Amino acid sequence: MLVIISDLHLTDGTSGTSISPGAFQLMAERLADLALSASRRRGGNYSPIDRIDLVLLGDVLDVIRSTQWLENQVRPWDDAKSPGLFEVVSRITGEILGKNDQALSEFRRLAQEGISLPPASRDGRPAHGEAHPVPVRIHYMVGNHDWFYHLPGEQYNRLRGQIATHLGLATYADAPFPHEIWESNELVQVMRRHKVFARHGDIYDPFNYEGDRDASSLGDVIVLELLSRFGVQVERQLGDELPSTALAGLREIDNIRPLLLIPVWIDGLLERSCPQPSIRKEVKRIWDELADEFLEHPFVRQRDTWCPVDIVDGLQKALKFSRRLSVGWASWIAQWITELRGASHSSYFQHALAEQDFRNRRAKHIVYGHTHHAEVVPLDASYADGFVLHQAYFNSGTWRRVHHQTQFDPGEHEFIAADTMTYLAFFKDDERSGRPYETWTGSLGVNPYMNNSYRVDAGTQSHAQGQPISTPTVPVRSPHFAVPLAPSNLPNPAFNG
Repeated sequence: MLVIISDLHLTDGTSGTSISPGAFQLMAERLADLALSASRRRGGNYSPIDRIDLVLLGDVLDVIRSTQWLENQVRPWDDAKSPGLFEVVSRITGEILGKNDQALSEFRRLAQEGISLPPASRDGRPAHGEAHPVPVRIHYMVGNHDWFYHLPGEQYNRLRGQIATHLGLATYADAPFPHEIWESNELVQVMRRHKVFARHGDIYDPFNYEGDRDASSLGDVIVLELLSRFGVQVERQLGDELPSTALAGLREIDNIRPLLLIPVWIDGLLERSCPQPSIRKEVKRIWDELADEFLEHPFVRQRDTWCPVDIVDGLQKALKFSRRLSVGWASWIAQWITELRGASHSSYFQHALAEQDFRNRRAKHIVYGHTHHAEVVPLDASYADGFVLHQAYFNSGTWRRVHHQTQFDPGEHEFIAADTMTYLAFFKDDERSGRPYETWTGSLGVNPYMNNSYRVDAGTQSHAQGQPISTPTVPVRSPHFAVPLAPSNLPNPAFNG
């Protein structure tokens, strides 16, 4: 059995929050249930599975999301071989491991003890007696927020050894943690056994990957030079004037997806939580000022010289309040991000269609993380000589809070948050009675009244205003897809067969 999770984004606590340790306990319980279900074979017999592979598909320890970067001159885009960079990465990593030790202890316990399953009786049923331990091998792959663990070198080997100890990893620490499965022979074998192809998915995001996973990207600059600095700056300049609701909301800033919708979200947050127009204006001024500094950053300006589209001009429209579109700002941002990827849809399934392992039918399941949006998309069904092959794209979602924009009136710039958690399980041969996969996504709603908030704008007029509380009569009419009867009053052929 193969289980995949991604985008845990465990932090050092200086920027954003990490998911509760209870989620890891829940995951351990679900692994035990999954292993028991996987041990039920096609035909109804019970036979314990021989191993569980748990793949952490990137962005597990979030090194980028830390304000410790702002306390010194070192940045992720500096020389990757510099001692200063390693020192900051090592310090942030140590604090992430320490702050999340209770949660990570569940991984260590799984690696040390495995999952206990009842033995099989002679007639193929679970039997009483000494439990059968099933080993759990945990593999670490990197994404765009933990790419430092892909860097070669003895000092990074020591750091990877520390991570491997805390997480109970089977991944070798004396070599870069893989970014692609072919960088690890064991991962290749695991994926082939389960007919899975998996990668973090950052390579399809032009903001977070530039062709080399041993190097930084625009996304790192956005997080550090804009998002992290903005939170620090606002609290320093306006901490005594902003309502506590607004300050608490601003601490959620990096949970917005997609990330470039943050100005839209700030606009809505200020409208409903900050009554003074002058303070709202000052917050936006701080944001625009930092956005200008970000856009003039040498790393950003350099990208403007070789990018096939005018990415800096697009970022100005997306990020700055002074350049915002009067209508459809959020929709334009979402569409622009999609076009930068060369896709026509916000989902990454179009990239899965181009994967070699999909096209040569080596993989039944194509898995990405990165987007924080869990989904299952059917890709293709093949039938030949009595053999059936169903192929699908999966996204492994995230283990963190996500704010999504509401759909009723996007112009109001309102968002709703939920704490989410997703896992994917894939079965081989006759495991799970021959079923190929199982996915689970849980969302825990966030109480909107945890902090007092109020709207200071007029809001949208209720679409139900003036309507009765209940509808006294429901008009009877044909469904919208009904085809009227032919003039002969005979049944329409469109309904036959």
